[in-house]
Amino acid sequence: MPGRLTCPANFMSYLYILKNRLGRHYIGITKLEPRERLKRHNQGDVYSTKSGRSWKIICLEKFETLKEAREMEKMIKRWKGGNAFKKFLCKTAGSSNGRTTDSGSVYLGSNPSPAVLQKNKI
Repeated sequence: MPGRLTCPANFMSYLYILKNRLGRHYIGITKLEPRERLKRHNQGDVYSTKSGRSWKIICLEKFETLKEAREMEKMIKRWKGGNAFKKFLCKTAGSSNGRTTDSGSVYLGSNPSPAVLQKNKI
């Protein structure tokens, strides 16, 4: 086909889920490199995410075609806000207990109970 690129890397599509500091999610697809797309979201170039900056990628899947990515995007958007969406996020984060953490979280130990805090004041 004249004028078409034939390199398979140029045809890869990505589905991504972003999360902002307020806990809101954005689901999208792109043919761009994911980090470049994230940069556009955080610069305010994307109308849908302009007001919720800053965003981070919490889920990324690669697809052979844009059509496959679009089908998965539609399915996830139907789940958004429901239990299926929460389970999907837990699965992608590798959590089995239903909680997700960002990649920058550090475990600082458990919080002491109020009884222990009162005991330490005496």
